Amino acid sequence: MKQGIKHVKTPRGSRRWLGLGLLGLLLPLPKTMAQQVPQPDSASRVNATMPALLGDTVRVRLELQPDSLVAVPQQVDSARLEWLRTPPTLRDLVCDRVGCFETDVPHQFNNSVMAYVTLFTARNRSYMQRVLERENFYFPIFEKYLAKYNLPTDLKYLAVVESALIPTAKSPVGATGLWQFMGPTAGDLNLKRDEWIDERMAPEKATEAACKHLRYLYGVFHDWELVLAAYNWGAGSVQRVMRRTGKKTFWDLYPHMPAETRNYVPTFTAIMYSMKYAEAHGLRTDKLQYQYAEALDTLGLRGRAFDLRRLSRACGYADSLYLTRFNPELRRAALPAGYRSYVVRFPASAAVHLGDVDRNTLLDYCQPTAALPQALAALPPRLEGVEPWQSKQLLAASGGPRAEAEAEAPRFRRVPHKVKRGETLASLAERFDVSQAQLRRWNDLPKGKSLKPGKQLVVFVPLPAAAPATAKAPVEAVAVAPTPRPVRPVASAEEAAARKEQAEANAREVARVQELVRQEKLQEARLVAIRQRQAIQQAVAEAQARVAARRAAQAQATEAKRAEKAMAAAEPEEVEEPAAAEATAAEAAAPAGPYTVRRGDNLTKLAREHGVSVAQLVTWNKLPSENVVLGQRLVFSAPVEVGEAARWHQKTTEKALAAANKTDSRKAELTGKVHLVQPGDTLFNISRRFGVSVQQLREVNHLTSDEVKLGQKLLVPQS
Repeated sequence: MKQGIKHVKTPRGSRRWLGLGLLGLLLPLPKTMAQQVPQPDSASRVNATMPALLGDTVRVRLELQPDSLVAVPQQVDSARLEWLRTPPTLRDLVCDRVGCFETDVPHQFNNSVMAYVTLFTARNRSYMQRVLERENFYFPIFEKYLAKYNLPTDLKYLAVVESALIPTAKSPVGATGLWQFMGPTAGDLNLKRDEWIDERMAPEKATEAACKHLRYLYGVFHDWELVLAAYNWGAGSVQRVMRRTGKKTFWDLYPHMPAETRNYVPTFTAIMYSMKYAEAHGLRTDKLQYQYAEALDTLGLRGRAFDLRRLSRACGYADSLYLTRFNPELRRAALPAGYRSYVVRFPASAAVHLGDVDRNTLLDYCQPTAALPQALAALPPRLEGVEPWQSKQLLAASGGPRAEAEAEAPRFRRVPHKVKRGETLASLAERFDVSQAQLRRWNDLPKGKSLKPGKQLVVFVPLPAAAPATAKAPVEAVAVAPTPRPVRPVASAEEAAARKEQAEANAREVARVQELVRQEKLQEARLVAIRQRQAIQQAVAEAQARVAARRAAQAQATEAKRAEKAMAAAEPEEVEEPAAAEATAAEAAAPAGPYTVRRGDNLTKLAREHGVSVAQLVTWNKLPSENVVLGQRLVFSAPVEVGEAARWHQKTTEKALAAANKTDSRKAELTGKVHLVQPGDTLFNISRRFGVSVQQLREVNHLTSDEVKLGQKLLVPQS
């Protein structure tokens, strides 16, 4: 090749231009620079190169080099910039190591992962070294529960991403603990929280809850990258963005996620790599203070007050808060008396300092020296001219306005009604003095539909409100102050006793008024029964008088017929006429027999013809209604045993009225409020909730069994 080139005869200038052209072909132009320089067409390109090959001196187009200061700077993100700064050999090494991970958790390598690897292994080495110090203390707990729930073991690095293995870590938004649970999520996972203990900071309980949550998320997404994104962002948010975009993988959804969630999976991969290859990057040194798990002993408190600082001193630790490392869920270093069962953990090596002391002696020593802090009582709102309740004790002593309202007599009485033909909702509302809306609400009736005959309705009839007015006067005298007075922060014992005595007097007065109302109702029922009994006796007397008058008239008619017969015997020429008269007299003398109903007869017409009332015909013939049937036999006189029937009817009426009065009085005493049956309710649960018996609920609501339906309205009596 070199010899062939020597034989070519070319001028020196042309040789120089040819060398520059070959050099330009060998050096590739950067993509950004190629975009900035406009590309000439083929004709201009030939015209530009041909003179150079021929050696003519023409103007050539010089392109800007990549390192020129005139070139436009390239816009790159931080991850891309870190990628460009990283030596290619290191990138290839990290890529090979990440690709060799034998795990099911995310371990894809890209420029975002490399940026975080550089952060944890070079730029922020102290953070990773603090994590390595706590690794041996918490990772065995994570591995135990991950294996129990059949989850990938490498998910233990998720706690490093969340909290850097600090059990008391708290985020600005309220996430707490090794696994950074929010309050609602902790409640769903049965992690208890109160002012003394927060189980989100308990390593074992929080780890088990995290395993349950991760298992649930994997059952939803079946992809560990999406599981980690849902753990940070929420399962609902990830599902919404999947439905909106139609994407199914994390890296496809990457541009549509918030910055924190986008960096979550790369951070997890970088943490896992940095901890697995901490030796290769020189992160592990002899100067680190590694923590290791210790054998622990336990002490059950069983509701006794306890101070953890005194136990730390009893175990021989100079730091009084040393044992909080083993009990991080304690929000304070003490627990009050009567608290739920709790077990305190401390190192078993401290038993040497405790000696042979028994449990009761140790708990007596660990009692708090001072009273534990109590929550401040809520201050009532201060309104000008209004005196609020001073304390819970005073409110309990006086009963309060709600108790006074419940102690009043019931305002409604429950009345069942069966719809008859021709009745409408408007007529029933006018009859019972209620509104149509109330009837629809009480019986779940749709608006615009007519009532069907035979339908059973429930009507709450309002009781007269004039009687309980006397009982409200003392209550109002106590509840409303005549003149505004300054609000005092604490009520005296004398004032509380006076208010309690006044409340008891009010309750006695209300009970007395209720008893008076009940006696008035009983007296009214007795008067109604007496009026009915008198009406029955009067009707019987009138019937007997009419029967006697009819018999006398029949006797007179018989005598007249006999006289006519005697006169007819004296005149033989008129034979036929006496015979007819004799037949008529025989008919009149015959006793009045049953009457057979003919076509066109009705009870009103027959009563008018025979001079009796319709009620008497119904009573004498024991008719169920005022309708008669063709061929039916009727009597128009009272039977012989009418006196006994009247007495029997009178006694039956009195018994029914007494039972009705007793039932109404009992309902008036037990009337409470209406309960709408909810999903899952049973008659037993409702009775337990309102403090009444199942039998009372069945009697008040006329139930034949213990079954209730969804949406059914039940009248609940007062306990």
